[in-house]
Amino acid sequence: MKKKNANKLKILNDPIYGFIQIPNSLIFDLIEHPYFQRLRRISQMGLSSLVYPGANHTRFHHALGCIYLMQKAIRVLRFKQVDISTDEENALLVAILLHDIGHGPFSHALEHSIVDGITHEEISLKFMNELNDEFNGRLSLAIKIFEGKHPKKYLNQLIASQLDIDRLDYLRRDSFYTGVTEGNISSDRLIAMMNVKYNELVIEHKGIYSVEKFLIARRLMYWQVYLHKTGLVAEQMLVKLLKRAKGLAENNVELFASTPLKYFLYNKIDATNFSDETLHTFAKLDDFDIFSAIKEWIHHEDKVLSLLSKMIVNRNLFKIELQKNPISDEKLNKKRSKVLAKTSIKTSEIEYFLLTGSIENQAYNLNNPLFILNKKGKLVDISKASDQLNIQALTKPVIKHFICYPK
Repeated sequence: MKKKNANKLKILNDPIYGFIQIPNSLIFDLIEHPYFQRLRRISQMGLSSLVYPGANHTRFHHALGCIYLMQKAIRVLRFKQVDISTDEENALLVAILLHDIGHGPFSHALEHSIVDGITHEEISLKFMNELNDEFNGRLSLAIKIFEGKHPKKYLNQLIASQLDIDRLDYLRRDSFYTGVTEGNISSDRLIAMMNVKYNELVIEHKGIYSVEKFLIARRLMYWQVYLHKTGLVAEQMLVKLLKRAKGLAENNVELFASTPLKYFLYNKIDATNFSDETLHTFAKLDDFDIFSAIKEWIHHEDKVLSLLSKMIVNRNLFKIELQKNPISDEKLNKKRSKVLAKTSIKTSEIEYFLLTGSIENQAYNLNNPLFILNKKGKLVDISKASDQLNIQALTKPVIKHFICYPK
């Protein structure tokens, strides 16, 4: 039993920022909640540790880092006479703490395999509403800000925009844990340059070079880390493996799985039937459920399930080719013939061993502008304010097409 009068004003030690203060009992109680503690068991970067061995940090780390940066941003904006009340401050801290609470195992892989048509943001909102009931409405303002329904637009922009607290933490944190120094942005400097003008979160003119570095760092981190070809192929294989498991479950094939994983394998779950029961079951699902099942599936009689499981566990990943143009039918047919000749899989099973698709990297989106506050007090889009030609180039999406197959 927990003591009722336990000290809730804790200090946590973070490898990047040093000491992080938990500011009040509500934040403490949310961190202590089983829904949030689950994030300790959800990897921040999916299967990227197969590429960067140090990338074993979790969504829990990231959420706490976001709390630290949000506290800093609020202090800076208040110093510049920006109106943020105590209630709004608490709401911002709650919203940034819980912004990723809806992530499933291995972060993004689950959204494309055993749960259909519902994003992690939508699941995060379901968790927030559930917690709001439990905490007697104390999260209502946080939810309003999270949904972008608050009249102060800049409050939502601190949670979700092209230069939000989420990005400021994950770029620096992922850079630290992967060792990819290109992502090591100066979050302190960027926060120090924040201001609000005409209800918009802006960066003061003297921070323009820090913003340029941030955008370039984001582009490089996407190509070097988040869209790294080995990480990409591992995630594609995991998605296909879970789809195979789901397909077998739909045909009532017996599969080893934990109780929560079994629920998602043997029931068709989408946005229309994501009930309270589904949410409570989802809250028990984490990386360990998936990986323990995969280890057991190595011995399953279904050859596709067994082979993919073995390949992921032993890091014997498919070969991947990236190119500018879509994969031609001619190339696809050649690869299909080779895969069928070299393996003993059936033609109907080829979709699990020959994967195609595309990836896109757009470091800066003009539809969601990032404003620089110039010396005359006017707001100028960073792509026009910068004398760096690269920034204009970053507005164009770069698309690469891929094909994966067994080595």
